[in-house]
Amino acid sequence: MAFESLSEKLSAAFKKLRGKGRLKEADIKEAMREVRLALLEADVGYKVVRDFVKTVSERSLGANVLESLSPAQMVIKIVNEELCSLMGSANSKLTISPKPPTVVMLIGLQGSGKTTNGAKLAAYMRKHHSKRPLLVACDIYRPAAILQLQTVGKQLQVPVFEMGTANPVKIAKAAVAYADKNGNDIVFLDTAGRLHIDDELINELKAIKAAVPPTEILLVIDAMTGQDAVNAASAFNDALGIDGVILTKLDGDARGGAALSVRAVTGKPIKFAGIGEKLDQIEPFHPDRMASRILGMGDVLTLIEKAEQAFDEKKAQEMAEKMMKNKLTLADYYEQLTQLKSMGNLSDIAGMIPGVDAKALSGASIDEGALVKTEAIILSMTPYERDHPSVLNSSRKKRIAAGSGTAVVDINRLLKQFEAMQAMTKKMTRGGFPGMLGGKGKRGMFGI
Repeated sequence: MAFESLSEKLSAAFKKLRGKGRLKEADIKEAMREVRLALLEADVGYKVVRDFVKTVSERSLGANVLESLSPAQMVIKIVNEELCSLMGSANSKLTISPKPPTVVMLIGLQGSGKTTNGAKLAAYMRKHHSKRPLLVACDIYRPAAILQLQTVGKQLQVPVFEMGTANPVKIAKAAVAYADKNGNDIVFLDTAGRLHIDDELINELKAIKAAVPPTEILLVIDAMTGQDAVNAASAFNDALGIDGVILTKLDGDARGGAALSVRAVTGKPIKFAGIGEKLDQIEPFHPDRMASRILGMGDVLTLIEKAEQAFDEKKAQEMAEKMMKNKLTLADYYEQLTQLKSMGNLSDIAGMIPGVDAKALSGASIDEGALVKTEAIILSMTPYERDHPSVLNSSRKKRIAAGSGTAVVDINRLLKQFEAMQAMTKKMTRGGFPGMLGGKGKRGMFGI
């Protein structure tokens, strides 16, 4: 995650505060010095850091904090609130025109991920807001730009409007007319980018804006480019007046300063974040949730939303009942693995759970090769064998191995994993799973 290094440094700074019963002014000044260094190393703009640290210091030196029974927690609370404010306080939604179609103009530098993330956003609006999107190829300069948009559009089943290398202004106007005629209620204009901002690029974008007044102008910026992204955001905003930002590659090994700086510099909110390479990996940007993750407090709301999207409610209820009766089958086991896989990278999921060290699971993911092998083994069993794996003797295992193209050792490994899950489920349902559901007289991580 982009903020991993920043999160570690802030945690180290706050750890020193937690060890003190009462805070002195010198303690807060020392902590703020470390916070300042952590933010600067994360590539947050100097002026933004200066103003942020000044505000936090003034609030932390207040009488209520210094006299608090838990002053360290109060300081962390203040930092959390100021981080939220710095990134925009609340999620800003995409503006929808009362008279369709809504026109969203996507702008940005070349290589920022404009084409791919524009397509991701189109698919997101269709899935979560029941829209009928249309992608428009207005980039006539970059080699294969039109083909790229057509390819991702086909993969996401989103229609693409193109007129080859015609004038981009004419393409935009024709696309909006086409959308109005064919019932597409939201249009995404994928405009041209450059390796740098120049007069030719800006004039073309101004011409498109004048010809097809967009409902929203979204700037797509790459989180991994640091302050260059913030400088680009400022220049585009001055020239065109952007309405919001899509921040891409937040899953990468970036310092993340762009996310903390762009709102302060432009005054415009980050509306969406690209969180991976897969075409469904885009989500609304929630400043409060991101602040919690940066401070190691987790992001339970996003985790719940991901789980709701991945798990079928009826199946989840059936699974819960089976767990309570300890009657999970091998087919259930496989289904749980595939649903967990659809939630994404394990280290990202871990980072959303308060108190869990996401770094320990860095790069961890469900092995797709192992999943394919597991599916082949389970599908090679009879329904009775899936429900009663205890009947799997040597001859049955050999038959299953031959049918699935695997070895008996693979089947034995799967059965051991399944038995371990059964044992854990049994422990959980008895209320004795440590740290999760709580033991006798103890509260678990969810307060149960």
